[in-house]
Amino acid sequence: MKKKFTESQIVSAIKRQEAGMKTSEIARELGVSSTTINNWKSKYSGMEVSDIKRMKQLEAENAELKKCMQR
Repeated sequence: MKKKFTESQIVSAIKRQEAGMKTSEIARELGVSSTTINNWKSKYSGMEVSDIKRMKQLEAENAELKKCMQR
């Protein structure tokens, strides 16, 4: 089962990791693997909450357009 994390939770986790907190500790608190935290960092590093929201919106729009193109 996938857990849905808010943009602010993701940004917070990345910032805590960048501030020196252990990845394993953050992962344990959120109930995810360390790999998930590292994937978030590679995808969202340097972004703010509004940037992530916009990116997710564009990804959803792109997926919808691809669906329409396949019909």
